[in-house]
Amino acid sequence: MEIYLVFVDAIRNSNKFWAAIVEDGNLTVQWGRVGYQAQTKVHTLGNHQRAVRKFNNLVAEKMMKGYRRSQSQIDSNCEVSEINRAIELLEIIRPYVEQKNFSVAYINALNQYLKIVPTPLGMQIEPYRVYRSVEDVDYQQELLKSLLATPAPQVAAVAVDHAPEATETKAVSLKTISKNFWRHL
Repeated sequence: MEIYLVFVDAIRNSNKFWAAIVEDGNLTVQWGRVGYQAQTKVHTLGNHQRAVRKFNNLVAEKMMKGYRRSQSQIDSNCEVSEINRAIELLEIIRPYVEQKNFSVAYINALNQYLKIVPTPLGMQIEPYRVYRSVEDVDYQQELLKSLLATPAPQVAAVAVDHAPEATETKAVSLKTISKNFWRHL
């Protein structure tokens, strides 16, 4: 059992993550600023049920504070829709960047985008500098679209007296985006 959450508010210079994983009777929590070294704490709780209970309590607490689920790996079941949503948000952001209009609507779209694509923006977020030009927006859109075009890996299922079957499971990873994604930062 594991989770990765982000909290983004460009106006308040907040771009942080919180992650947790339950293994046996331990709960390991990591947190920090996106793109920076995480702090880690291991809760030794003695058994799996207590670790899960602590995990659920901490997740609920973070969600009440405004954290949102995010992932570094996206699969075709539902999260490819997240890549599509990120592309849509970049389409919303593009005219604001083109017109150098960094209004509340731009900030809101930027915050939504950064919740989907956790991004190391440094210690000081300057919303008007995240995208210097429409070329930067277009570049990110193309990289995101390339994730959707990634060929689906073939997965083989093996059973006794059964030939392997290839099933198609599309999985694309935001980790495959190089640092060039944010080439101007």
